[in-house]
Amino acid sequence: MEQKFCQSCGMPLTDDLLGTNADGSKNEDYCMYCFQQGKFLQDCTMDEMIEWCAQFVDEVNKGLPQPITREEYVAQMKKYFPQLKRWRRDSF
Repeated sequence: MEQKFCQSCGMPLTDDLLGTNADGSKNEDYCMYCFQQGKFLQDCTMDEMIEWCAQFVDEVNKGLPQPITREEYVAQMKKYFPQLKRWRRDSF
């Protein structure tokens, strides 16, 4: 099965972490930390989201064979986030 990722913060999605639509149904694109009841929980820019996510680099490092620094993580997110549905310029 293909791993899905939150299209706002990039977190791996599992059924128990899915956000919800306005009608209460599960949203397949966003996690519960970014999207609930059909609305984004954070009114932020992509760069602000990256800075918020960077605080979790220690958690990310638990799943990596070689730890990365916060700066490396931020650099990776700056390349990855523009590909996510919420941040793509063509989705406006």
